[in-house]
Amino acid sequence: MACEGNGMSDERIGTALITEVIEEELKDMPAEDVPHLASAKVKTEHEKKMVTQLGVMVRIIGDRMQDDQEFQDAVDGVAKCSGSKWDKFNGVAEKVFEHGITWERIAALFYVAGKLAVKMVEAHLPQSVSEILKWTIDFFKNKLLDWIREHGGWVRQNLISST
Repeated sequence: MACEGNGMSDERIGTALITEVIEEELKDMPAEDVPHLASAKVKTEHEKKMVTQLGVMVRIIGDRMQDDQEFQDAVDGVAKCSGSKWDKFNGVAEKVFEHGITWERIAALFYVAGKLAVKMVEAHLPQSVSEILKWTIDFFKNKLLDWIREHGGWVRQNLISST
């Protein structure tokens, strides 16, 4: 049963989680360089706690990816591309899920979005951070949300051990 059955929204939690991951990655950047992101609202204290716990899981998985050169190259490739950054981002997102959707891969995509946001601020393109947030939320809603619901929602997830 997905979160909706217990009063929580998988969509709302996912959107808030993406926003939190990006904000967490940007926290060490100079405040004047970081654009304000419209915060995704959760409705209950339980949803807020869920987003916080999931954020910790995403950071654990992201820390595992930190030394992965292929990961770094993918993030750098999107940040430095001269063509459509959306097309490049979408290509990276599709690559993350080319062997299927898992909880860990969902976390990896959210982490990629956070790292990409940092690269955009470093490149003096802070306006791109809002685009990255939008792209990630759109990808989540269009390609991942149904899978999350089919697998019991965020409440049933296990990001660390699922592959």
